[in-house]
Amino acid sequence: MRKTLLALTALLASTASLADTLVDNANGIQVDDAGRIQRFDGLLIGDDGKVKQLFRSGQQRPAADNRIDAQGRTLLPGLVDGHGHVMSLGFAALQLDLTGTRSIAELQQRLRDYAAANPDAIWILGRGWNQELWSDKRFPTAADLDAVVSDRPVWLGRVDGHAAVANSAALKAARVTSATKAPEGGRIENGLFVDAAMSLVDGKVPAPSAGDFDRALAKAQELMLSVGITSAADMGSSPADWAAFDRAGSAGRLNVRIMSYAGGIPAMRAINGGQPSGWLHGDRLHLGGVKLYSDGALGSRGAWLKASYHDMPGTRGLSLLTPQQVDEQVGEASRSGYQIAIHAIGDAANAMVLDAYGKARLADRRPRVEHAQIVDPADVEKFRRFQVIASMQPTHQTSDRVMAEARLGPDRLDGAYAWNTLEKLGVKLAFGSDFPVESPNPFPGLSAAISRQDGSGQPAGGWRPEERVSLGQALHGFTRGAAYAGFAESRIGALETGKWADFIIVDRDITKIDAKALARTGVLESWVAGSKVWARLASAGAGERGR
Repeated sequence: MRKTLLALTALLASTASLADTLVDNANGIQVDDAGRIQRFDGLLIGDDGKVKQLFRSGQQRPAADNRIDAQGRTLLPGLVDGHGHVMSLGFAALQLDLTGTRSIAELQQRLRDYAAANPDAIWILGRGWNQELWSDKRFPTAADLDAVVSDRPVWLGRVDGHAAVANSAALKAARVTSATKAPEGGRIENGLFVDAAMSLVDGKVPAPSAGDFDRALAKAQELMLSVGITSAADMGSSPADWAAFDRAGSAGRLNVRIMSYAGGIPAMRAINGGQPSGWLHGDRLHLGGVKLYSDGALGSRGAWLKASYHDMPGTRGLSLLTPQQVDEQVGEASRSGYQIAIHAIGDAANAMVLDAYGKARLADRRPRVEHAQIVDPADVEKFRRFQVIASMQPTHQTSDRVMAEARLGPDRLDGAYAWNTLEKLGVKLAFGSDFPVESPNPFPGLSAAISRQDGSGQPAGGWRPEERVSLGQALHGFTRGAAYAGFAESRIGALETGKWADFIIVDRDITKIDAKALARTGVLESWVAGSKVWARLASAGAGERGR
């Protein structure tokens, strides 16, 4: 048997094309279908940008004109974010960044500085504030913004995208008064708009130009590639988003792979003639699904719960769709050939969505629940029974744990961020970040998944540590699992013969470090289809094969 394998290896080596690229002397790490760590030290890439062969220690290497010495550095498959918002990431980077503000006073100072630096901005737009980080934990108001900027509209989104605050000029532009009633599924209070109510102001914000979209997409790609994300599911693409993706693909400027999910039924009808697309631009763009919302978020108390919020009795959150509407929209999208992905955070929302999937019998369509943050233990088994993918974001747990305890109380956390429980049931997990709600950097996510701790190692021993998963399972969630969730497992998610040679080189062996060091992993290079598209010292354009 050994002689046969050696002969086969020699045959493969002898038939390699000189136009191929050999990446050698690498510390290659990936996982198999079961989440077990695999190692390799060489990678042969065809001139089509796809993997021809992996090599392990002792295997003969072929002759190739292009040889890259990885110098013993760690090489991983390009990481796949199972749930992000590509254009929002780019626009957020170009607007007022309120991430990490520790008080309303700090928010006001950042707003003051941004307004002074951008005197020609007709509207001041920004996002990223989180009142849970503030000592008083109160939501910002129109008056807070008016104290800093009163001469032009200001519209600032919460970190989760489920609430935003407007100043008086923005309220006037939107024709919102004290008599304005919030639409169903929304709430308005003191200039704060929650969930469905946000549309009252969003509709008045000047639409970005095509050039604005192109700049935002370029920035988003730079940010993704710099942290090792080579593919992502774009959850909630608008027609304008899709047009920007397609423009970039046609112009050869799309250096990441985007699995697009139309943002609701109206967007689904408007994009690509209302039909899923094939894989476009060298498998860099695909419209295969539709994203729906069943509830809001915990931070703004918009997540729909079965019982009242522990810290606000009498309030159960917001149901954005009725069970009948879920059934109708799932039916329409499914009949049109789309995969369904539904945002569900609260236990009532998760139960409604799971039951809808069970009635629709969509197992072959790989139905997805996005976030699945709070699930009643009585409903957890439905993920397995109805073959539903749990698309989850590990850093949500580390960001939310204190707030989740306050919102739910100590006795309702058994189904909270329950990765290991779902994994043990055999449920397919797809990991992501929900960028820009969280950083697109997947390494803090990998760290959180294996430790249930944040980057500073808190809390000691991990929060509900029984829900930790192994490093192999975590890496599977950010590679094969996220690819499977987007019907892309035959193209990406692993370095295997016939799949795209999407890979990254990082600054440490992720199998030999603790969780805190894993979170600090730095990306040195990102490669897509066998070409370097980003490097730490200087961004590299496509087509740099073998350099």
